[in-house]
Amino acid sequence: MSPSDRSGLRGQERRAVLALGVAAALGPVWMRSASAAPGDYPITPEQRAAATQVAQAGVPLSDLAANAPDRHVVRRGDTLWDISKIFLKSPWRWPQLWGMNLDQIRNPHLIYPGQVLVLVKSGGRAMLTLGQDLSGPGGTVKLSPQVRAELLPNGAIAAIPLHLIGPFLNEAVVFDTDALERAPRIVATQENRVIVSRGETAYVRGDLGGARDFRLFRQPRPLLDPETREVLGFEATYVGAAEFVRDGGLLPSADGKTATVVPATFMITDTRLEAGVGDRLSPVPPSELAAYAPHPPSSSVDGRIVSVYGEAVLAGQNQIVALNRGARDGIERGHVLALWRAGRMAADRTDGKRTPMRLPDERHGLLFVFRVFERVAYALVVSVQEPVGTGDRFTQP
Repeated sequence: MSPSDRSGLRGQERRAVLALGVAAALGPVWMRSASAAPGDYPITPEQRAAATQVAQAGVPLSDLAANAPDRHVVRRGDTLWDISKIFLKSPWRWPQLWGMNLDQIRNPHLIYPGQVLVLVKSGGRAMLTLGQDLSGPGGTVKLSPQVRAELLPNGAIAAIPLHLIGPFLNEAVVFDTDALERAPRIVATQENRVIVSRGETAYVRGDLGGARDFRLFRQPRPLLDPETREVLGFEATYVGAAEFVRDGGLLPSADGKTATVVPATFMITDTRLEAGVGDRLSPVPPSELAAYAPHPPSSSVDGRIVSVYGEAVLAGQNQIVALNRGARDGIERGHVLALWRAGRMAADRTDGKRTPMRLPDERHGLLFVFRVFERVAYALVVSVQEPVGTGDRFTQP
């Protein structure tokens, strides 16, 4: 494919390359419901055609990391991001490197420890292909004099370390202004205890809406846009989880004229903090099929970090931050965003006047969006040179 042909990939076609480059050649992390099959990711003819163009091209040699190896054996704990970092200067762009595997990799979810990835260079471009698969029956790995590999389980690798964002898929929640105030609440505890822990009983009043599994929250705090000071939503502190035991109701009195309220009974099934009277309940959302395929925004993005999740003031690598852009701004799960460090103030000492200057902003990290609400999104700090905090800027990469 000529440079002019490659430059002709625009808009939907370019996004299709990124989507299919991951979906059909190693991309997404899937959070499957029990009934979801590995091949359920939809691929349109247009996407496949666009990905085929990438498959024929590979990536320029200039995009490769300085010490990119000729081959790599997939090992336990590897992720696609980690592997791509070995081969590429910008690891989030792995679809362009892996797109050529369409003929060899039929299922995007079956990249296992023990498989050998071979870097092929030709005509000023590079692509990855599968070498001899070292994984044997039962997940064992065949050793050879050429390649060393450990005994590994036969589990497909993920796109990014899922354990880093897994706990936040239910915990990091942004509510509307009064949604949590109207939610069911704990009104009493087992043996009148001040706090209750896992395995203990809590009593709840409010409309359960037929749900049985709930998350516990407390003390919602407003998320303010660092630029406009507008309230974007309310982030509640995650307390734990509770499971419905029995329903409540009204207990009629002996004279039949009055009735006593009987709250519903719940068991605390998990705690991040001790639960207590006043904590609010929100139903656990249904399982969804969510792909975390890294890709850039399709249009220009410029926003600010609203807060660091939890008690920290600054965030480093592998921590979570809230962004002042959400679904209404075009933010999607899987978006990769660039972090910028504000240029410091300085003085020109060469002009005899010490003219004040503001140095340019410097890019110093990457964010990976994994949860999106209407006006707010949560992102994982996947790389950063300096700690980031409220007000720091992000853009498209």
